[in-house]
Amino acid sequence: MRKTIAGLALAGTMLAPLAAQAQETIDLTVASSHPTTIPWIGMIQTHFMTEVDRILAEAGDYEIAWNEAFGGTLYKANATLTSVEQGITDIGWVFSYLEGAKMPLSQVTGYTPFSTNDVPVQLETMMELYESVPEFRNEWEQYNLVFLGATGADSYDLYTKQPIDSLDDLQGMKISAPGVLGTWLRGTGANAVDGALTTFYTDIQTGVSDGVLSLAMGVLPAKLYEVAPYITRVDMGVVFSGGLAINRDTWDGLPEPVQQALLEAGDFYSKAHAQDLMERHEVALQRMVEIGATQDPPVTLTPMDPAERQRWVEALPDLAGEWAQAAEARGLPGRAFLTAYMEGLRARGETPARDWDRVE
Repeated sequence: MRKTIAGLALAGTMLAPLAAQAQETIDLTVASSHPTTIPWIGMIQTHFMTEVDRILAEAGDYEIAWNEAFGGTLYKANATLTSVEQGITDIGWVFSYLEGAKMPLSQVTGYTPFSTNDVPVQLETMMELYESVPEFRNEWEQYNLVFLGATGADSYDLYTKQPIDSLDDLQGMKISAPGVLGTWLRGTGANAVDGALTTFYTDIQTGVSDGVLSLAMGVLPAKLYEVAPYITRVDMGVVFSGGLAINRDTWDGLPEPVQQALLEAGDFYSKAHAQDLMERHEVALQRMVEIGATQDPPVTLTPMDPAERQRWVEALPDLAGEWAQAAEARGLPGRAFLTAYMEGLRARGETPARDWDRVE
């Protein structure tokens, strides 16, 4: 009997290392064009990757050996889509907002200002559309991608050299805005100047523009409040900026439990990121006021009068209708997608300041 017990014990000690070695290690590269100091990039590390590791560790069958290439070490902002598509990275943040020609349906939020300032609501709506609208899903999948989680931006406001007391003050002003968001100035009398966070400071300083239409979370680190100290809180709305995706060929080679872990972690990342944006936006606005209190002139934060804000809403042309028509000219369900997006916001309790999907 003792020999049997001893034999079992010996077998157990021999099998233990084999069980430990049974865990399979999978190498995955995760990359981005932006540094981890950008909140939604940093959260790829702190939330997405960490959650994948946690889920897999619970089962104990697989683990990921992460090869990190953040901050543009593999590619720049103009190549986020192609780099994941071509497998330059296995997983990466895709900046769909810069891919208007290739990903037209992903631009719907850029043509529907004043619809929502709630990032969680917007991203939840966009994820629902990804699941329910084949053309939207195909917009990502046709580029050899599997969509893991959505990203957005905080709400847009005005940062100017001079105070804005009414919509009339914008008449003749030159306002810098990134890409399509220049259309949000149509009907106000202001002239849109195309630019980006990297050029805004110099543009204002040299007189190329009189201010910017931008985000608190971008303005704060760029220190734009130094040259544009008058913050007019307009709450123009939040936008869908893209998402985390994995190369389809990489995906197809992964075991099902790993695929499931990536999907669950992507959902967790998207929701956490959305809530984080809401909190950081308020902190960033107040921080600029605090930092700029001693400069001349000091930074001031003033909410736009509701009546003036509504004037702005009504002054805008039919941006969404123009976008929908252009999408339909490409064989896409522009009008139906616009309606589904707006209805998704309303179903989640939002009351858009303008019903872009309802033709007047």
